[in-house]
Amino acid sequence: MIALCAALLYAAPSIADPWTPKRKVMVDQQLKSRDIRDRHVLQAMGDVPRHLFVPAEHRELAYEDSPLPIGESQTISQPYIVAFMTQAALLKPTDRVLEIGTGSGYQAAILSRLVKEVYTIEIIESLSKQAQKVIGDLKYGNIRFRVGDGYRGWPEAAPFDAILVTAAPDHVPQPLVDQLKAGGRLVLPVGDHWQELLRIVRTEKGTRKETLLPVRFVPMTGEAQKPRPARRPRK
Repeated sequence: MIALCAALLYAAPSIADPWTPKRKVMVDQQLKSRDIRDRHVLQAMGDVPRHLFVPAEHRELAYEDSPLPIGESQTISQPYIVAFMTQAALLKPTDRVLEIGTGSGYQAAILSRLVKEVYTIEIIESLSKQAQKVIGDLKYGNIRFRVGDGYRGWPEAAPFDAILVTAAPDHVPQPLVDQLKAGGRLVLPVGDHWQELLRIVRTEKGTRKETLLPVRFVPMTGEAQKPRPARRPRK
């Protein structure tokens, strides 16, 4: 099931927005003071109204450096992790990006300010509908939504310049690697109790893997949780 966010115009938050000072503090204290250096990422984090992606009961905490519940046992990642993953994807304005795990829609909104097209998949329909409403109200018009299991990606829209995964499988899903362009970047958390954020770059000869930092994400559900066939021992 696919829903298109059809608005063609972008709407920046009003300068009179009372949340603007909180976003500035978030950018200055949580991002610039650490290792977020990409000015385009900093600009997007300063522009996108994170409080609109947070349930009303947690809205006052929207710009704190912590994850927050969004319902359905899911969370919106802390601002630093959103900025870190976005920066790690090494994005360019002409890129087409796939996100696995729409959640609140905040990461997709950040990506939409930086790249040409964003494709985002969410397995929980109620979360996808809510994210589509918020993003539609903001008139961010370069995001395409799908409800479904993201383990196998979005093959008919592939290949992608970058793929970001916002839930943790216990292994790297091969279909996502296969949907990268040569030079494409896959940024995802991997692991059960102990998780690491990885960047996998597809090369002409295979892949190159980098470990970026320890993280804690909700587990990826659906096909990612099915038992995998045991490998046959080599003779």
